Parts: sequence; structure tokens; C-alpha cells
Amino acid sequence: MAGPTNGAGLEQTGRNPGEQVTTWARLEEIVESAQRLPRIAVDLESNNFHRYPERVCLVQLGTPGAVYLIDPLSIEDMAPLGELLANAAVEKVFHSANSDLRLLDRDWKFPVRGLCDTSMAAAFAGSEKLGLAAVLSEYLGIEIDKSKKLQRADWSRRPLTGALLRYAALDVLHLDRLATLLYERLDKLGRTEWVKEECQRLEGIRHVAPDAEWRFLSVKGSRDLDGRGLAVLRSLHAFRETEALRCNRPPFRIFSDAAMVELAARPYSDPARVKGLGRYGAGRLSLGVRHAIHEGIAADPILRPRKRKAGFRENRTRLRLLKEWRAGEANRLKLSPFLLWPTASLARLSTTWTDGLDDEMESEEVRRWQRQELGEALWTFMHRCPAGNC
Repeated sequence: MAGPTNGAGLEQTGRNPGEQVTTWARLEEIVESAQRLPRIAVDLESNNFHRYPERVCLVQLGTPGAVYLIDPLSIEDMAPLGELLANAAVEKVFHSANSDLRLLDRDWKFPVRGLCDTSMAAAFAGSEKLGLAAVLSEYLGIEIDKSKKLQRADWSRRPLTGALLRYAALDVLHLDRLATLLYERLDKLGRTEWVKEECQRLEGIRHVAPDAEWRFLSVKGSRDLDGRGLAVLRSLHAFRETEALRCNRPPFRIFSDAAMVELAARPYSDPARVKGLGRYGAGRLSLGVRHAIHEGIAADPILRPRKRKAGFRENRTRLRLLKEWRAGEANRLKLSPFLLWPTASLARLSTTWTDGLDDEMESEEVRRWQRQELGEALWTFMHRCPAGNC
């Protein structure tokens, strides 16, 4: 792999932060070399604040002594990257991998094997602030700029500015060192296997497209609308989606959720007086809004779909006791309670108490490390409180 870029002191310099990769041939060379490494760092940048539908606009790979900024807008075939990500023999270090894993699956159907999530590792190491800037500062004493201006830049514009290239490079430059320090900390705490199990579960994350028919119900404030209001909201939501695709702009940049909800609640109000409609409040563009409102008024009222019953109703008193037990264990381990035992599992236990404990221990939601570390304590607690009466 020719021409590695040394990242030392990158934050304080204005020099080239990494090699920009714009050809398939160079990508294949980088991947071929990286396949022989024990660990690489990975991050993605998308244009979700500026384009619709969004797409991955940059893939950052960090290796010892080198940062590669891979441009999928220039490289049509990203298959070599997929081969690297699927190779479990090469550890892939992400920070807060959840969103990136969905993007990789959505755009290219690339699974990731051999995942290490430094955000997850930091959480189990006892860190309270889990953003990359906070974790780098805590463990490496390194300060990086994670301003919203840079985070929300239009990564589809070319050429990328020097500031954006440095920002992208810094997202992977220190992840190798950070992962090493976090593993050392986790080893001392006896939690390395906990994190490895959590990261293996993360590897199963896939992109799930929203339900096209009912996605308008996710709009904040829709719960307060009656059937007629929901019909108007659905019509306005469909119009906004069409405009977002036509203009290649995110829906929130067409007009706001709050504006839609206000119009749905008071469909006979004047759109020109509704805050958040912008250009769609008056003039030619307002005609589409008015037409959508009229369509909604004319449509049948919408009955909100009933949620499937889980087959049980949790016992609130027992669930409170179980959550208090979990909070006590969290305090003992100095970890967030939500890391220790799934709330859904506690809810099921609240209905069965000790009768369902053996089955719950084998639930897919309960981790192996949770059973080993907390199973006996949970068994003891529940048997000390017969039928949940403590």
C-alpha cells in the first residue's frame, strides 16, 4: 500500500489529512493490503441534511499510519469494500456503528463482521458521555471539532473542502489507539467478553424501510389528531414526500412537521399564516398544500391502527421492583441500568415472576454475559420476594 499518510498532529496542521481514493483500482489495492491487517477503523459520511433520498458520500478507512477517504460518488463498484467488511479476521472499529451499519446495508447490502464499537466499549468502561469527541478527550486527551456545521455539511459536493477532509479523517485517525485503551480498561474490569457479545449482536443490524402506508403517524404531534386530522396529515405528508423527491431535498427542508400538524388540526386556516411552511405558504407552491388539504378533508377519517397485543399486561408493582433491582445492580457496577437487563424481559417476568424465570433466562433478548453476571442475583431477588411481595 503505497504512500501512507501519517496522521500525527493532524488536528494542528493544514496539510493533506489523508489520501482521497477515487478509482476502483486504487480501492482494490487498499483493500488487498488491509485484508492482511489485524484491525482497521471505519466511518461513513452521508448527505442526509441536504439531499433526498440520502446516500453514502464518503467512506473513511484508518490503518496504522494511513487514512483513506474513499469516494463512492466516483467509484461505481464498491464490492472490494464489502469483501473487507465481511472478513471477520480483520477487526473493524466503528464509533456508534448503529447508523453506519444501516447505511452499509441499505446502499450496498454489505454486512460487517469482526465489529468493535468504541462507543459501546466506552459505555461498559463506565463513561457517561459517549460521543466521539468526549471519549477521545477522556481516554486520549485529544480534542476534535464535532461542530454541527461540519457534521451537517453537504458531503455530496465536490471538491470537498480541506476542513471537511480533516474532519472526516479525524473520525477514524485515533480509533485504533482508542480501541486498544478501552480493551485494556475492559480487561481490568472483566468486561471484555461482555462488549464482544454486544458487538456481535450489532453485526445483525439491517436497514428496515419505514412502512409507506403508515409512516405519517411517526410525525410528532400526530397523536393529538382525530380521524379527520389524520386524513389531512396523510395527504400533506404524501405531498411533502413528492416535493422532497422532486427537489432532491430532505422533507424537513420542504416544510416542517409542526406546520403539517397545525394544518391537519385546523384545515380551514390560511396556510399563509402557518409558521414553518416557508415558500409553500403562499404563491404557486401553496397550491399543492391547499390541494392536499382538500383531499384530506374529502377522504374518509383514519382510524389509527391498533397495536398488536403482546399477550400480557405487565404487573406495574412487580415491574417497579424489578427495575429497582436492576438500578441497584447498575449502581454496584457503575453502569447504565439499560445495559444490564432488557426492559422487555423484566416486563414479561413481572407477569410470571419465578414461574417464568427459567424460560426468560433462555430468551434471545437476554445476553450470555447477563445470565452469567446477573442471573443468580436476579434469581435470589425474585425468590426473596414471593409473588413480588417484598
